[in-house]
Amino acid sequence: MDPLYTYDKTEKIRELLTRIEVARKVIDLLPHLPKIEANLRRQTLLRSSLFSARIEGNTLELEEIDNNSSKRLEKMEVMNIVKALEWLHSPRAHKTITKNTLTTLHEMVMKGFSGEIGIFRHEITAIFNQAGIAIYMTPPPTHLPYLLDQLISYITESDDHPAIVASKSHFMFEKIHPFIDGNGRVGRLVATAILKNGEYDMHGLISIEEYLNEHRSEYYDLLAMAGTDITSFIEFFLEAMAVSSEQSFEKIKNIREEREEDGLLPRRQEILQIIREQKFCSFDHIKRRFANIPDSSLHYDIQVLLKKGFIRKLGSTRGVVYSSNN
Repeated sequence: MDPLYTYDKTEKIRELLTRIEVARKVIDLLPHLPKIEANLRRQTLLRSSLFSARIEGNTLELEEIDNNSSKRLEKMEVMNIVKALEWLHSPRAHKTITKNTLTTLHEMVMKGFSGEIGIFRHEITAIFNQAGIAIYMTPPPTHLPYLLDQLISYITESDDHPAIVASKSHFMFEKIHPFIDGNGRVGRLVATAILKNGEYDMHGLISIEEYLNEHRSEYYDLLAMAGTDITSFIEFFLEAMAVSSEQSFEKIKNIREEREEDGLLPRRQEILQIIREQKFCSFDHIKRRFANIPDSSLHYDIQVLLKKGFIRKLGSTRGVVYSSNN
């Protein structure tokens, strides 16, 4: 397999890069709203993790992450990706992508699912379609050191636009298929790391994975294509970036000032709104809105609102009700 794939600088690619540049500039020029941005970033990170897992067949829904759902392994899969994304956005993350970066991400993603976490494969594998037919034979494990060196050299030395580097590297990584399992999830994390390092992650407010999941069949078909010209895959990935960036801008473009509650997690914001709408609000009233959330989680949310001074507690034991402080 030739690791140095090519692409044509098509008119569509130029147009998509322009859309990405425009979105990046307008997001950069928006008023600095740290609480709102931090909250949106948390939500985006969770959605990115959920949809990255769903691309691989996870059936978990967003509202099931915090509830009493029995999908323990699927929750763990999503939370593993969350931890990997949190690491990528932390000061502890590697400033330059190396083989160690790849194995570290794999360890995080596959924790609890595989005995060979963080280990490059030692056998030839195949990629199968939904009918169980092998559509691609991965390179021999003896080729992995050379192919990974080629990939990392491209990531660290290329003069291509960061969005091009992210898309091309993602395709290269999936063709190399360096691990027995988890390559899709790790490959998308590598693309995220490249965009972040190149300052094209739009402040961590875009979820490309959501777009990829919505267009999963096309995504798989493009990753499976043969040959070295990957123009169509790069166009597809850039479309995902452009659409995701524009959607991010739409969420925040009309926000001009912050409220104190904008720093709360979404469910706590909703609980606060419920209490504000009632003169006196009981726990049972709140519970009816969040029937699938454990009581212990809701009680903790209420304690946070009390501690931060958003609400006050009236009465005692079973007669307790809550009222807004503003």
